[in-house]
Amino acid sequence: MKKLMRSCLSPVIAGILLLASNAAVSADLIKRTLCVWDIVGKSGPIATQMEDYRLEAIKWGIDFEMKVYTDEKIAAEDLKSGACDVAEITGLRAREFNSFTGTLDSIGAIPTEEHMRTVLQYLADPKLAKLMTQGDYEVVGILPGGAAYLFTNDRSIDTVGELAGKKFAAMDFDKAQAIMIESVGASPVSVSLTNFGSMFNNGSVDIIGAPAVAYEALELYKGLGDDGAVVNFDIIQITFQLVARHDRFPENFGQQSRQFAWSQYDRAMEVVNKAEASIKDSYWLDLPEKDKEGYMEMFRQSRLTLRDRGLYDGKMLSFLSKVRCQKDPSLAECTAKDRE
Repeated sequence: MKKLMRSCLSPVIAGILLLASNAAVSADLIKRTLCVWDIVGKSGPIATQMEDYRLEAIKWGIDFEMKVYTDEKIAAEDLKSGACDVAEITGLRAREFNSFTGTLDSIGAIPTEEHMRTVLQYLADPKLAKLMTQGDYEVVGILPGGAAYLFTNDRSIDTVGELAGKKFAAMDFDKAQAIMIESVGASPVSVSLTNFGSMFNNGSVDIIGAPAVAYEALELYKGLGDDGAVVNFDIIQITFQLVARHDRFPENFGQQSRQFAWSQYDRAMEVVNKAEASIKDSYWLDLPEKDKEGYMEMFRQSRLTLRDRGLYDGKMLSFLSKVRCQKDPSLAECTAKDRE
């Protein structure tokens, strides 16, 4: 009888011991808040990937409570106020926390996905860790968001000259966008990440810059209509950056986090590639090859202007120039006197 009782109680005792063990482990974890911006919400691709990041962080001794935002501005404000210990936001928004990594999303600076892969691999190296911290904040991970393309409601707009007088969406928090738009003769219209898609769809603006992932999420085919186009030319490479209040984490957290984010590069690009494939073939508009070199030089001159105005970080621009010239030493910029 005693033997029977022991055999029945053994699984119960084992379960109690396991629960006690898990509780002890949980008690040892540092509890922090991870705020994630995903325009789709909790079911979106960024939120899904960040859930895996949250689980991985347990191995580093961090137990994250994850909050998902559909308004990026609120996520950034909550990071400033201390309501968030880490916030995942776009590189454009992250510029106010770290001008170095925030300059990744500068116009024309990363021409292709191949360049982006090289850049992010370098930035995950511990040798560059010091550049990830500015003031109270540290960039603890960078993921690719794919190229941003021009979405236009008029496919006849295929040269810079035809942008004159057109209403061009400019993010309200990024002064650089309005300056660049004015430089080509277009009219900047202030928008936010929460309304730029609807403003394009209802005709309030003629042109927006957006990654392919926005095409279905924001139903941009409504704004494209029958006459619109997606210009098949990388304007910028979008990044999603994890910005942390570094005094709230152990010393080695930042580098562990950056290396894990880099390991997720291919997974992030799968989302981008799927989104690009979802855009109807008839919408894509290719630019003449002879025009592209001129546009790239125009972008370069814009970057120099914005650097001199203090909107772009010179160290990052120089770093990106070295990557471009490493991949193609024949580029005119590689021997230019005003090289970045």
